[in-house]
Amino acid sequence: MTAAQLSAFQANSGIPPAVMATALVGFVFTVLLLWGVWAIRTAYVGWSESRINQRQFLGVVIRFLAMYLVLTFFLLS
Repeated sequence: MTAAQLSAFQANSGIPPAVMATALVGFVFTVLLLWGVWAIRTAYVGWSESRINQRQFLGVVIRFLAMYLVLTFFLLS
């Protein structure tokens, strides 16, 4: 962003763009972690009640970890 764009953003929002970027990344990770807890808990309940097998449960956990790692790589690098 140019200096004029930076000053216009800060004048209209009241915060610097870096703070906004940090807040948005934090929000994305918060939503991802909440969704992951919900998905893993739901899969665990299904596994403990024998509605899904262990392989399906591990699939949910591995998919969540993969999404977390990919988003960490893209958003924090």
